[in-house]
Amino acid sequence: MRLLLLLGLVANIAAFAAFYADKQAAMAGQRRIREQTLLGLAALGGSGGALLGRAIFRHKTRNAALTFKLWALFALQGMFLAYVLWKAPGLE
Repeated sequence: MRLLLLLGLVANIAAFAAFYADKQAAMAGQRRIREQTLLGLAALGGSGGALLGRAIFRHKTRNAALTFKLWALFALQGMFLAYVLWKAPGLE
């Protein structure tokens, strides 16, 4: 259980940092982080960090498809976490 939470924390920090780095690269006219990479980090458990980074840095907010995918991942990960916490031994 602790490992799962640690992995989630790392994934959220990585996704948040990736949105920050991509925003900085966009403002500087430098090479950007691929959208697939940003979604991949979100899919690995970092959807909360991705959504938070997107909102704080106001980055990729006009991309409706990305927004939908991030919220869908967030919902799925929330359901998974609720299931794990519900089924976890010793939490009853």
